[in-house]
Amino acid sequence: MSQSRIRLARRHAGLSQMQLADAVGVQRSAVSHWESNQPKNPSVSHLRDVARITGVQFEWLATGRGAMALCDDVRLASVPTAEALLVDEPIELRLLRAFRAVSGQSRVSLVELSEQLAAGRLGRARDGKGRTADMGASGQ
Repeated sequence: MSQSRIRLARRHAGLSQMQLADAVGVQRSAVSHWESNQPKNPSVSHLRDVARITGVQFEWLATGRGAMALCDDVRLASVPTAEALLVDEPIELRLLRAFRAVSGQSRVSLVELSEQLAAGRLGRARDGKGRTADMGASGQ
């Protein structure tokens, strides 16, 4: 298998080695090995995950045959419902990918930061349930 195809697929998806490693569930060094001239190839299941995550054809990634990118019908059929309904701008997709690439506590921090930015930090406070509420003149 060509290491350059893994690197090309990763770059095509706009992912760092660390982001791809997190999404596949391996160490960053594994992705580095897959992309280097070392004789360490990913397992079939990891290769399948790389193809899915980067949006390329599995056959192309594994063998070099066929088209690199998924055709529109296949790509749209494989998009999770939440992405198909909610993510319609590239910037939204970047935010979703970043959210999925971080650990649990970092996800909470990322959501809280997004909520603070959305609230504008002007006269709004969060209640105990994570919702923002307008603060009255008394600050309650």
